[in-house]
Amino acid sequence: MKKQRPGKLKKRFMNSWMTSLVSITLVLVLMGLLSLILLNTRRLSEYVREQIGFTLVLKDNLKETEVLRLQKALNASEYVKSTRFINKEEAAKELTRQLGEDFSGFLGYNPLFASLDVKLYAPYTQNDSLVMLEQKFLDYPQVTEVYYQKNLVTLINDNVQKISLIILIVSSLLTFIFFGLINNTIRLLIYSQRFIINTMQMVGASRNYIRKPFLKRSIGLGAVGALLANIILLTGIYTYKKELYGIISENDLKVVLYVVAIVFALGFIISLLSTWLALNKFLRLKFDELFY
Repeated sequence: MKKQRPGKLKKRFMNSWMTSLVSITLVLVLMGLLSLILLNTRRLSEYVREQIGFTLVLKDNLKETEVLRLQKALNASEYVKSTRFINKEEAAKELTRQLGEDFSGFLGYNPLFASLDVKLYAPYTQNDSLVMLEQKFLDYPQVTEVYYQKNLVTLINDNVQKISLIILIVSSLLTFIFFGLINNTIRLLIYSQRFIINTMQMVGASRNYIRKPFLKRSIGLGAVGALLANIILLTGIYTYKKELYGIISENDLKVVLYVVAIVFALGFIISLLSTWLALNKFLRLKFDELFY
């Protein structure tokens, strides 16, 4: 029985550290996701804005060289991100797919015109810029009409600012909650060893001497938790890279490296700070107070 007791204590001790490690890893994964969202808030808003575009209706029977000249001029401008030419046949096919029936067969001819879909860079998607660009596009001799969804543009521009503010507030609250979760996890871990701390004090160990092994373990716990969290995050980013396209570029390693660094930093800082605060509390307690 005497030989089994140290084994049980050791097993219980290892289980508590494993539980803490899993808890810290999961919280750091959530904090990594939060960091990823915050770092990509601007890119996300730009991605949404850059879905706004113009439809330039072209004159009938334009030569291919004239269309190419117009596309080249637009692509060379500082405000156009991309252009796509849609001829009369493609426009008819798209409308037929939307309506579910062949309207050109009923009419006997194709009434649609060729057009250019123009996507803009995010800074030029504000309402005043769009009004100015609308007039610019109309000045091209190949263009007869210009269309864009004005109500949708206003709605997107208003909501992007609101969503950015909401993300900032929610992120602050979640950071506070995540810090509290890791802090409580480490506090419970040290609470399970409060009698060991008290025994070390009774034999004359200094506070710094007592802190040293706990702080070393907390560094290891934070490092391993951060490493596991980063592996989970990187696996998730790689697995869902197609779904994240436009928000996180596959070639943009800078944002990913920032997230990895933030997770490691948070793992170290929160683990050390929580351990230091919890230790100071139990170092001040008297023996009778350890039972409460």
